[in-house]
Amino acid sequence: MNGNWLRVTPDELTRARADHDWAYESAQAAADAEDERYAGTGKAWQALEFLLERLGVTVPVITGGDLLVALPDALPEGTDWAEFLDAYDWGYGPPSFLTPEQVAQAATELAGITEEDLVRGVDLAELTAANIYPLIWDRDGELSWVTHHLPYARDFFAAAAKAGDAVICWLD
Repeated sequence: MNGNWLRVTPDELTRARADHDWAYESAQAAADAEDERYAGTGKAWQALEFLLERLGVTVPVITGGDLLVALPDALPEGTDWAEFLDAYDWGYGPPSFLTPEQVAQAATELAGITEEDLVRGVDLAELTAANIYPLIWDRDGELSWVTHHLPYARDFFAAAAKAGDAVICWLD
C-alpha cells in the first residue's frame, strides 16, 4: 500500500472531478513517466501522516480532503455502496484532493518541520498501538525510512503552492 500525489492545475482539478477516467489515466501516466507533478510516500504514508498530525499539521497531506468524485446523497434503488465506490477505486479506495488553498497551507505547515522534529519524542510503541501500517515498529531504526520522505513532501508541496496547483491524493 503506497501513498501518491499528483499536482494538477485548478482547471485540471475541475476536469478530474467531472471525468474520473481522465483523472485516473493522467495520474497513472504521470507516475509511469516519473513526471515532476507526481510524488509518493511509498509504504511510509500512514506513519508520515501519524507523525505530521502529532506535530499539529492540520492539512491531511497524505489522504487529502474531499473525495475527487462527489458522492450522491442516495444511490438508485438496488445499487450497493460498495459496488458504486469500486467504480472509483484507485487501489485502496477513491482518491481525494486538496485545493490550491489547502496546498498552500500544507506547504507553510511543512516548511518549518525538520526530520528531527518529526521523530522527537516518538515512542515506537505509539505507532504499534495505533496500528500504523506497515506494523514494523518493533524493530529499531524503522523511522529513518519514514523521515527521509519529509524533504520530498516539503519540496513537492512548496512547488505545488508556488504554481497555484491542487493535489490529488490516493493509496494504491
